[in-house]
Amino acid sequence: MPTFDMPKTYDPAVSERRIYDWWEESGFFKPESAGPDAKPFVISIPPPNLTGELHLGHAMFVSLEDLMIRYKRMRGYAALWVPGYDHAGIATQLQVEKMLAREGIKRQDLGRAEFLRRTWAWKEKYGGHIVRQLRRLGASCDWDRMRFTLDDGLSRAVREAFVRLYRMGLIYRGEYLVNWSPGLQTAVSDLEVEYTDEDATMYYFKYPIAGADLTDGPGKGYIPVATVRPETILGDTAVAVHPDDERYRHLIGATCLVPMLKRPIPVIHDTYVDMAFGTGALKITPGHDPNDFTIGQRHGLPIISMLDKDARVSEAGGPYAGLDRFEARKKLWADMAAAGLTIKTEPYRTQIPRSQRGGEIVEPMVSTQWFVKMKPMALMGLEAVRSGRITIVPERFTKVYYNWLENIRDWCISRQLWWGHRIPVWYCAACGGMTVPSADPTVCEHCGSPRISQDDDVLDTWFSSGLWPFSTLGWPDDTPDLRRYYPTTVMETGYDILFFWVARMIMQGLMYTNEIPFETVYLHGLVRDDQGRKMSKTTGNVLDPIAVLDGARPDELDDYVKRQYPDGIPAMGADALRFTLLTGATPGSDMNLSLQRVEGNRNFTNKIWNAVRFVLPQLAESTNQRINESANQRISESTNPESAIRHSSFAHSLPDRWILSRLAATVADCTRLMDAFQYGEAGRLAYEFFWSEFCDWYLEIAKIALYRGSEAAKARTRAVLSKVLDDSLRLLHPFIPFVTEETWGYLKGAIGDATWPAGLIVAPWPAAGQRDEAAEADMTLVMDMIRAIRNARSEYNVQPGQTIAAAIAAGERQALLRDQAETLCVLARVDPARLTIAAHLEAPAQSITLVTGTVSTYLPLAGLVDLAAERSRLAAELKETEGQITHSEQLLAGPFAQRAPANVVQRERDKQAELHARAARLRDRLTDLG
Repeated sequence: MPTFDMPKTYDPAVSERRIYDWWEESGFFKPESAGPDAKPFVISIPPPNLTGELHLGHAMFVSLEDLMIRYKRMRGYAALWVPGYDHAGIATQLQVEKMLAREGIKRQDLGRAEFLRRTWAWKEKYGGHIVRQLRRLGASCDWDRMRFTLDDGLSRAVREAFVRLYRMGLIYRGEYLVNWSPGLQTAVSDLEVEYTDEDATMYYFKYPIAGADLTDGPGKGYIPVATVRPETILGDTAVAVHPDDERYRHLIGATCLVPMLKRPIPVIHDTYVDMAFGTGALKITPGHDPNDFTIGQRHGLPIISMLDKDARVSEAGGPYAGLDRFEARKKLWADMAAAGLTIKTEPYRTQIPRSQRGGEIVEPMVSTQWFVKMKPMALMGLEAVRSGRITIVPERFTKVYYNWLENIRDWCISRQLWWGHRIPVWYCAACGGMTVPSADPTVCEHCGSPRISQDDDVLDTWFSSGLWPFSTLGWPDDTPDLRRYYPTTVMETGYDILFFWVARMIMQGLMYTNEIPFETVYLHGLVRDDQGRKMSKTTGNVLDPIAVLDGARPDELDDYVKRQYPDGIPAMGADALRFTLLTGATPGSDMNLSLQRVEGNRNFTNKIWNAVRFVLPQLAESTNQRINESANQRISESTNPESAIRHSSFAHSLPDRWILSRLAATVADCTRLMDAFQYGEAGRLAYEFFWSEFCDWYLEIAKIALYRGSEAAKARTRAVLSKVLDDSLRLLHPFIPFVTEETWGYLKGAIGDATWPAGLIVAPWPAAGQRDEAAEADMTLVMDMIRAIRNARSEYNVQPGQTIAAAIAAGERQALLRDQAETLCVLARVDPARLTIAAHLEAPAQSITLVTGTVSTYLPLAGLVDLAAERSRLAAELKETEGQITHSEQLLAGPFAQRAPANVVQRERDKQAELHARAARLRDRLTDLG
C-alpha cells in the first residue's frame, strides 16, 4: 500500500473484498500459521442450511465467532474455525419438490434414485450460497477444511454412530407420539415446530354418562368438558378428573359415551388435571396429544389414531371417516349441537404448533419410528456440566440445561424423506430378519437371502449435526486433525437450540469419543428490531444484512425499514454491522437492532480512517521520511513502558504519559473482558478510548507539539501517536477487521519497520503497559478545567474564535497548570497574554467562578457579553422559572397529588426539582454579573 497516499474517505465496497481475498490467499486463516507448538483454539461453525440465506442471526454468530478466532489468533493460538453447512433434509427436499412442481412433476413420478440425482444437481448449482455470504462478513474460517453433512466422511461417521447405538441396545423401532406434518408427510423434530399465539375457539360440550339422562345436569347426566380441537373427540379413550374435585369425584370409575360414536370409555382420576381450568374435566386422546399420551400410559388406556397421515379422519372416526380434520371439526360440532350435546363456544387465545417449513398446523400422532433411548446419554451430559468440565455462558442457562436432560424423552430420529442419511437397516423378505451392518450388505446376515431391502426413512438432520465437532475432524478415523484439535474449545450458538443441538452434541461426543466435544458453550440471544419485535415478513420489519453491507433501494426494503429510510439504505460495510451486533448484545440476551446505531458505527470506521489519515503525514516529517530511530522507541511489546517514559533522552510530556497510561488501562481491561466472554463491554471500552480519549483529546493536544513544538517534541509525539494507533488498531481488529487492517497497512508503511507482521490479522495482541496514575490524575484536572471553560463559553454564547481572559487560583497545582498552560489556552481558547496563574487570587469583579477540585478559575465577563442585556435576559428567565416552580408547588399541594397515579405525581416532583436547580444556576450567574 502507498505509505501516505490514503484516499480522502474510507470505502468498504472497495476494501473489504480485496482484503478478504488477501487474507485467504496468504494462509492467515489456517491454524498451522501459528506454528507446531501453539496451543489450539477451535470452533466448529454452527452449520447453516444448504438452502439458507443470510439473516441477522447468521450475522450475529459469525461476528461473535470471528471475533473469538481473531482474538485467539492474535494471542498466539493455533486458531481453527471449521466451516461447513448442513444438508437440511426438509428444507432442501421442499426446494427441489417446488422446482419439480414447476415442471409438473412429483418426486414419486421420478422415483427415489432419480429424485436424489436431481437434488444433488440442485445442491451443486444453488447450494452453499450462504457460505459466500458469510465470507462477506469477514468469517476467517479455514475454508480448506470445509465439510458438508452428506459428504463421504460425515456419512461414514453417521453410519458408525447409528450402528454403535443399535448394538448397545440404545436404538429401537416402535410406536410413539411424534409431531406429524401432513403436508411434508414426515415426522418433524421439536425444533422444526414453532408455537405461535393465535386466536382460536374453546368448545364446551357434554360428555354423556352411560345410563343417565342429559337433563339430569352436570355431574349427573353428563360431564362438561372443553377443548380447542373437537375433532379429536373421535379418538378419546377416557375422561379424567382430579381425585380431589368434589364436583366429579363420585363419577370416578363410571362410564361415559363418546359423543356421536357412543363408544364407552372410563372416567379416571389423575392429579395432572387442573381443577381451575375450563370445566375441570379433561378428555383424554392418547393418540393425538403428548400430555394425554403420558396419562394414557399411566392408566393403560388404548390408543386410537383418528387421523391418517393426510390429516383425514381414519376408519376409527366412523361416519366422519375420510373428512379433512377441519371439515370433521365443523360437521361433528354441528351434529353434536343437533343432538343437544353442545354447551357454548367462546374466543380463546392459545399456542398453535406450526411446521417451520410451510406453516401448516402440525398434528401429534402415533407413528412407527426409530428412537434413541436418551437416559444413559443424558446422565453423561449432566455429569459433564455439573463437574465443571463444560461451562455454559451465561451461567443461568445451566439450570435450563439440567431441567431438560433430567426430564428427557426418547428421541425420534427417523424422517419420512428421501434427502438425507438413509437409515442403515435392511429387512429380509425371506426370513423376516433385520440387518444393521457397518457396510451395505448384499445378503441377509441371518439366512443369506439376497431378497433384502433398506429402510425407506432417513435420519433426523440433528442426528448428523450432533456429531459435528468430531466428525468434521475425521472421526471415526484417528486423524491428525482429530488428535490435535479435539476436543474443540468453544461452541457458540443461539440459546434457542441449547436443547436440540448443543445438548445432543455433548451427549453424543461423550458417547462416541469418551471426551467432551467442547469446553465452553457460549449462547447469544435473538436479534430483534428497534422496538423489540421479532423480525418477520408478516410484521414487515425484516432487515437483510447484505442490504446493510452494500446498501439497498427503497423497493428492496420491508415496509418498516422503508419508513425509516424512504430513500434507501446507504452502504455501511461489514465493520459497522459487526460492531453494532457485538457491542449491542450481552451473552444470552436478545438485542434490539437499530439502523441508526449501525450508521453511528459506520461513522466510527470513518473516525478511525480520518485519525490515521491525519497522523501519517506527521510521521513523514522527520528526516528520511521516517521517525528517527532514537525517537521511535515505540514502547513495543518487548519494552518496559515505564522505563521508556522516564528515559532522559525520551522524556514524555504529561499528555503523552496520560494517553500511554490510559492505553495500558484499556488494553488490560479489554483483555480481561475478552477472556471473560464480555465482548460487548470490551468493544465499548476500546471505542470510548479511541474516540473520546485518543481522538477528541490527545490528537488535539498533539497538534500543539506537531505544529509549534521543538524537533524533539515532534519526534516524541510522533512516537506516541504511532504506538497508540498501532495498539488501538490491534485492540479493535477482532471487532472491525477490515478498516483496521486497511489503516494498519498504511501505518506499517509509514513506520517502515521490517519487524512488523505481514498483516494485522496475525499481529500480536497488544500487551498492557504500566499505569501512570499520577499522570492520569493530573491530566484529568486539566481536562476538567478545559471542559468547564468550554461549558461557560457556551452558556454565555461566546463566539468560538474569540479568546478570553482567565485567572486561576491553583493552590498546590500551580506548577502543573503553568506547565500545561499552552494546552489549556489552545483547547479552551484562552488568551495567553490574559492568563494569570497563581497559588492564590481574589475573584475579579463581574466574573464567572469555576471550581475544579481544589482549583478555582475566574473568567472576567467584561468585554465578553453585554452585561446589562445579559442581566435582563437572565432575570426574565429566572422569573419564568420561579413562576413554573410556584405552579408546580400548588399542583403538588392540591388534589392532584392524591388523585393522580403515583408515577405521574413522581414525574411532577422530578420536574420541580429540575426547576429549582435551574433557578439556582440562574441566580449564581446573576451574582457573577454583579
